[in-house]
Amino acid sequence: MTEQQLDCALDLMRRLPPQQIEKNLSDLIDLVPDLCEDLLSSVDQPLKIARDKQVGKDYLLCDYNRDGDSYRSPWSNQYEPPLDDGAMPSERLRKLEIDANTAFDQYREMYFEGGVSSVYLWDLDHGFAGVILIKKAGDGDSKKIKGCWDSIHVVEVQEKSSGRSAHYKLTSTSMLWLQTNKARSGTMNLGGSLTRQVEQDASVSEASPHIANIGRLVEDMENKIRNTLNEIYFGKTKDIVNGLRSVVPLADANKTIDLQKELLQTLHQKNAGQTN
Repeated sequence: MTEQQLDCALDLMRRLPPQQIEKNLSDLIDLVPDLCEDLLSSVDQPLKIARDKQVGKDYLLCDYNRDGDSYRSPWSNQYEPPLDDGAMPSERLRKLEIDANTAFDQYREMYFEGGVSSVYLWDLDHGFAGVILIKKAGDGDSKKIKGCWDSIHVVEVQEKSSGRSAHYKLTSTSMLWLQTNKARSGTMNLGGSLTRQVEQDASVSEASPHIANIGRLVEDMENKIRNTLNEIYFGKTKDIVNGLRSVVPLADANKTIDLQKELLQTLHQKNAGQTN
């Protein structure tokens, strides 16, 4: 029964507004406390922003940079609140993490023209894993459009024994919601999330390091997710709205229908006269 309840709860969460995930998740846990751990580990939540006071830059919070009640900043590599024995990446991986944060900071600025990004890496037995986080909130003041884009890309890298190639496994989740409030159209909410996964082998060299390989995977995946969201959510919504509302006044539409009926009747009479 618990497994069926979990499937139903996850199915319900996929259909609820992304901007209310935290509230809806809390309500579900209150209804079925036994699913608390499963729901928290299965449902992606919108990313939260914190400020690294030491460096003066924003970073994103998630389970991957949390240890207890403290979160590690990718810029200063320090926990806030301070934690003496918090989990840290190895020296080699920390250098890679710094370069990855610089690279994806530029990627975020080019694609999103704002927002916040963070990259966190951790060691595995035969390689390493990491998460690339991107958050962009829309400016709702001037355009009367509120919205938010959250991307969570979890990548696992298994390095081959030769050191010249690696196997990459990427799991990406993107959450999008938009809200418009205009006098002519009223209030409209649009939101949803998509999760996709891809695996790929790639060579590793100075010309094509891990960051470049991961960057290409993330870029291709985000483009595919954006196109899918555009086709499913925006395209489907446009079709529904166009089907519900006509730009032609009702009186003109009735005149057109009457004219069509009249022409059909005339053609039928003409054909009947030719037959006789």
